[in-house]
Amino acid sequence: MAQNAFVGDVARYYDATAEQHFAPEVLGPTVEFLADLAGGGKALEFAIGTGRVALPLRARGVDVHGIEISEEMAAQLRAKPGGAGVPVTIGDMASTRLDESFALVYLVFNTISNLLTQAEQVACFRSAAAHLDRAGCFVVELQIPQLRRMPPGESTYPFSVTDEHLGFDTYEFAEQRLTSHHYWIGDDHAHRFDSHHRYAWPAELDLMAELAGMRLRERWADWARSPFTGESHDHVSVWEKP
Repeated sequence: MAQNAFVGDVARYYDATAEQHFAPEVLGPTVEFLADLAGGGKALEFAIGTGRVALPLRARGVDVHGIEISEEMAAQLRAKPGGAGVPVTIGDMASTRLDESFALVYLVFNTISNLLTQAEQVACFRSAAAHLDRAGCFVVELQIPQLRRMPPGESTYPFSVTDEHLGFDTYEFAEQRLTSHHYWIGDDHAHRFDSHHRYAWPAELDLMAELAGMRLRERWADWARSPFTGESHDHVSVWEKP
């Protein structure tokens, strides 16, 4: 079962700590990309969270539904303008089934890595396929593990060092696990959050898609459709249900 770490202060401060992902230059291409793929059909967001993507996508006219494991994250969504109108089912994205199908299922911001075993990630792909219309698409946004940046013998990679935020990943290579450690320092509070992940390479995800009866349609380095290369830090991958 997916971990539910997004409770309490984590849910309360989530939007503030992910502020850069609300920037128009980030969110605009994301919404454009997904609205394009939905093509006038319905969309299902796995791990819909506080609605960062779902609300602007819904404002574009896409009928967005969501699955979310955290009641507290869903409450943050419902408290926003228009949030109460988004249908959200509380449950695990790898096993919860809705009695309807969608043109698009999507999973953003590295969230598939919150499933901590390969079996759970495979189940997530199968869940996506089960929810898709024929010729529907499953989209995943995920980081590329930054193993090349670490010297031999090291297992820690700092990814953010600013006056407001310290962040570093610690890797457990045999298990394909990493823990992201975050420390936010504000004028009136300090906040710490550790998130646990199972990293996977694009080729492994392609095999998961094949097991679920889908095939790779396209892969990009970002939502603006920059070419994906061996130097890319992230990927946005689209698999299609034949």
